[in-house]
Amino acid sequence: MPQSKENFDKFVEELQEEIINKEIHDFNEHIVNLFHNPKNWGKPVKFTISHSSKGDKNDTMEFYLTIQDDIIKNAHFFTDGCGATVATGSQTTILIEGKSLEFAENLKPEDIDLALNGLPDDHKHSLELAVNALRNLITKYKSTRD
Repeated sequence: MPQSKENFDKFVEELQEEIINKEIHDFNEHIVNLFHNPKNWGKPVKFTISHSSKGDKNDTMEFYLTIQDDIIKNAHFFTDGCGATVATGSQTTILIEGKSLEFAENLKPEDIDLALNGLPDDHKHSLELAVNALRNLITKYKSTRD
């Protein structure tokens, strides 16, 4: 019995390695790392404002920002999208944390794509989703201050 469990465990390990290698081939190591170990994932206990946007592929991206003196102190996200969308949300929060609202508002899909070392064309929609969600959140935040 132990021999078959060892064989099964080895099979699973090799299969997982094969899957990861395929993902790295299809995307790149940075994107795969952010997909499997996203930074700033999930809804934090405390935040200033959040906003969710729906994308062309019916996926959603939600950002949760803690803002103080027009500086983004903390940024978190949640998405129900694909791995590329998870990586995009994570990379977006990394780019905007500690930055001004103006910086975040001017962030372009190309900026996130560059930081991700390039998404495949069939996943570029996640860049637009992240930027739209972020800009809508900032507009919402500014409207609450007026």
